[in-house]
Amino acid sequence: MTDQYLIDSSVSRPWWRDAVIYQVYIRSFADGNGDGMGDIAGIRSKLPYLRDLGVDAIWINPWYPSPQADAGYDVADFRDIDSRFGTLDDADKLIDEAHRHGIRVIPDLVPNHTSDQHEWFQAALAAGPGSPERARYLFRPGKGANGEKPPNNWNSCFGGPAWTRVTEADGSPGEWYLHLFAPEQPDLNWAHPEVRDEFESILRFWFDRGIDGFRIDVAHGLIKDTDLPDVVAPQGSGYVYPEGEHPHWDRDEVHEIYRSWRRIADEYPGDRKFVAEAWADTPRRLANYVRTDGLHTAFNFDFLQAPWNAEQLRKVIDTTTSTLAAVGAPATWVLSNHDVPRHPSRYGRPAVNWVPGQHYTADGDTDLELGTRRARAAALLMLSLPGGAYIYQGEELGLPEVEDLPEALLQDPVWERSGHTERGRDGCRVPVPWSGDKAPFGFSPAGALADPWLPQPEAWKDLTAEAQTGDPRSMLELYRAALRIRREHPALGEGDLTWNHGGDGVLSFTRAPGFACVVNLSAEPYPLPDHDHALLASDQLSSDVLLPDTAVWLSL
Repeated sequence: MTDQYLIDSSVSRPWWRDAVIYQVYIRSFADGNGDGMGDIAGIRSKLPYLRDLGVDAIWINPWYPSPQADAGYDVADFRDIDSRFGTLDDADKLIDEAHRHGIRVIPDLVPNHTSDQHEWFQAALAAGPGSPERARYLFRPGKGANGEKPPNNWNSCFGGPAWTRVTEADGSPGEWYLHLFAPEQPDLNWAHPEVRDEFESILRFWFDRGIDGFRIDVAHGLIKDTDLPDVVAPQGSGYVYPEGEHPHWDRDEVHEIYRSWRRIADEYPGDRKFVAEAWADTPRRLANYVRTDGLHTAFNFDFLQAPWNAEQLRKVIDTTTSTLAAVGAPATWVLSNHDVPRHPSRYGRPAVNWVPGQHYTADGDTDLELGTRRARAAALLMLSLPGGAYIYQGEELGLPEVEDLPEALLQDPVWERSGHTERGRDGCRVPVPWSGDKAPFGFSPAGALADPWLPQPEAWKDLTAEAQTGDPRSMLELYRAALRIRREHPALGEGDLTWNHGGDGVLSFTRAPGFACVVNLSAEPYPLPDHDHALLASDQLSSDVLLPDTAVWLSL
């Protein structure tokens, strides 16, 4: 077990209310053993880098034993570490070392489903219809004269039907099981008390080892309508269910689960926290997840999906802060993650219609210079807003989406399930470049025999952490400076903001004491308001004029 509390806990408010948390996509962060895939040893080697960057915690994507049908989100054992990434002892050492650097550790938890190789599902297959083992999942007989049709019309998020038929022990076609994601990810039946007891035990297992919280995958999907009715309208038709009545998304009963989880977290010292990956139709529905007796925070996907438009960004900011304040929860801002194209590439092309729950489609060619300039400004906007923020690994290096990966190397199940019509999420998961002028750019140790699991672009030699360190114009030094100022300035973190009149295409607000942020999203230069001096700018300032697609922090 770990020496848990070497982190400064003298601050009276809980740390998570305005924390900056760094997402570690473990497969692609740093490879410690040279097999081409990131691991716990790699994370441990980069803890000084993360400390110096200035983050408060790391969120680690699934590190559990898994067949890796969906990059670890198909978990075979929730109480161990996949041998590709290390051992349970390695995890304990990481937690301890991270705490010594002042960094908290938040693993991913995947409660909606297991791997089809999980012992529970294997037992369900062996036990047959009507068994207690099958009751832990959602098995149903099929429709049609011989049960040859799926039980309902639900679709997988990865494409195709959400049901797979099993072959029974005697070789006959059998029941169907539900999987809202890949067939290798059977959905659990959260109406079953054994499922609830099991996950409460899993929470305690990791809390006892010293972890500081969990990111909850598909937090909105655990509860299904027990009648499993057809979806009334296909996804994307524009139809919206009455609140809480969708057959398998964002049902009100899910909050009973999280109230019990919150009670468990509150038993432990150190302000353990949960962050929900919850897709909801409205900010008010999202706020239901973060009431004082529920989960602590939730990702703000409305902010992530907002186009580079001042009016729409302000609307998202206002709605988010007011809705969450009504339930006593802080906002959590995010620009990119492992499921969406990286924002320098998104900002470098015309806006697209990006509907929550549907896959992003690019519109037009990418102007990466423009996108990177906007990404720099977006970083200063995000890090100056009230509440907390998440940084996706490589975001601080300005990494773009890799949009030309060879088709033969694509591994995301979206690629196969869509019939090779959607490339999936591999483009934002390419391994991080750390140093050197050729691949693997320090991702793997010198002399490694295996190539990185996804190839890195040659142009990334100019984006390595080594190349950017010490360059005041680099994205990395911008993030380091912003996080240092954010930590030191009394106006930043949790609190309020006051909008100023900035004119069309400009976001301008003040935060007490003595701080202002101005972001110029227009096509024309904008004169800066009265101020004492500039604290930090995303691009060069000229005669107190803010250029288009530029942000500045001002001391008043």
